[in-house]
Amino acid sequence: MKLSEFKFDLPSGLLAQYPAENRDESRLMVLHRDSGKIEHKLFKDIINYFDEGDVLVNNNTKVFPARLYGNKEKTGAKIEVFLLRELNREMHLWDVLVDPARKIRVGNKLYFGDGELVAEVIDNTTSRGRTIRFLYEGEDEEFYQLIDALGETPIPKEINREAEDSDRERYQTIYAKHVGAVAAPTAGLHFTPQVMKRLELQGVDIASITLHVGLGAFRPVDVEDLTKHKMDSENYFIEDGAVDLVNRALDSKKRVCAVGTTVMRSLESSVSAASRLKAYEGWTDKFIFPPYDFKICNALVSNFHLPESTLLMMVSAFGGYEFVREAYETAIKEKYRFFTYGDAMLVL
Repeated sequence: MKLSEFKFDLPSGLLAQYPAENRDESRLMVLHRDSGKIEHKLFKDIINYFDEGDVLVNNNTKVFPARLYGNKEKTGAKIEVFLLRELNREMHLWDVLVDPARKIRVGNKLYFGDGELVAEVIDNTTSRGRTIRFLYEGEDEEFYQLIDALGETPIPKEINREAEDSDRERYQTIYAKHVGAVAAPTAGLHFTPQVMKRLELQGVDIASITLHVGLGAFRPVDVEDLTKHKMDSENYFIEDGAVDLVNRALDSKKRVCAVGTTVMRSLESSVSAASRLKAYEGWTDKFIFPPYDFKICNALVSNFHLPESTLLMMVSAFGGYEFVREAYETAIKEKYRFFTYGDAMLVL
């Protein structure tokens, strides 16, 4: 398929700037692939679509405050450093993006807070990418506490406002556990303890995997021929407990639902020859777009995504290109809220 086939006009007023007051009271559009029916519900109604023995698979990655603001030595120029991933814990080496990039050169020192944290630029990786080393001699725990104190919640730039204190809680799933993401697995933001408890009482199993979401998911596709686009690699872990739950459900012809595109990409990256899930620890750069034969999941929870995004492409592959296009036209007409803090879709 072509990039232009995923273009649509999204009214700016539908791009959510804040989450719904209550997580589980965002809207939920339900797509039935077998009948072509579309329903309009609230997210807390999701419990009505799952039965005993079904499995929901979530992503328990935890977002860290990856956006730092500091000053360049000598000139004092204000700079933004976005922490992408830790390359070497012992040496405090990090892969980062800097802005404005033209001012940041190898050898520059960068100061954060009142100088509690200092970093040196040691390599150029891309036009905006740099490798930096934090010059910190204290304990690891104290270093991460400093990052936590000085860093800002990395809400996407498309949310046209500064990060606020409330984002520390709301830009995080309630089941976030393993620190490592610089973007939230947004489909999971709608779940509350009450919804999770009611699902469990119905006999629905909850399996957890970990994929540390990077910025690659949001990187624009700049080629018309989708086969030429390359995804950034992301680190993921699927453990035996999740494998057992998922494969048991598949063997019993039960529903296996991916909570979000990050989960779907992880599961589809670790499929055995017998079309069953297998345990894995490593990296994936899997890019899913129509047409695609899904091996593991038969249901998907996802937010409403931006035009021409890889996330929209994956949802279209799962739900069917024409059906998802119709659903998005309906969402715009019905004024559903889009993007990170927007409403949700359940594809069955």
